[in-house]
Amino acid sequence: GIHGQKDMKVRFRDRSITHPKPGQRLELECETINTESGVFWVRQNKDGTLHFIVFISSLSRATFKGKKPSTHFEARKDHNIYHLVVKVFTTADEGNYFCLMNANQELYFSRGQPAFFPVTTTAAPTALAPITQSAGHNTSPGGPFLFISAEDIKKSELSLFCDVFIWIPLAGACLLLLIALAVTIVLYSSCPKPHPCPSVEWIF
Repeated sequence: GIHGQKDMKVRFRDRSITHPKPGQRLELECETINTESGVFWVRQNKDGTLHFIVFISSLSRATFKGKKPSTHFEARKDHNIYHLVVKVFTTADEGNYFCLMNANQELYFSRGQPAFFPVTTTAAPTALAPITQSAGHNTSPGGPFLFISAEDIKKSELSLFCDVFIWIPLAGACLLLLIALAVTIVLYSSCPKPHPCPSVEWIF
């Protein structure tokens, strides 16, 4: 039969580690109350594939894949704790680490200990700010935006106010002069020739 954990705990030996770092020496430990049976260390890759790493007997004898000494892993038993050391942690070592035990013809396995590099997120590129130009400068089609500052707008409003204040009275005075000239011409043209027309005096 296959059963879940039988008082088996897998964790990083250094409790402060949450994610391994590239190239670091990473040690995991499998703690169990059964010291009479050996323990298998297995890694599950990101795609779910299981890979046998080592079997550690109750006498602390390590048997690696291919029954050859490993240059990448170390394994040992210390009382009721079975240690697995990854000498140089690389991308190929990322995965969930389990320990399994065969006791009384039944297979027990621990919860997985994730060992992955921290997820790095790439910041989205920021939009470039439009090129600003002083008010009054021409911009080519498809070129940079025309930027008018608040100070320029205030100056424009003040200039418009001054123009209105000066030009409206001047235009009104010119209009009155034109009306007076027209009336004078009409009066003189309507007077009889033998009799002089009375003088017209305009007061403004």
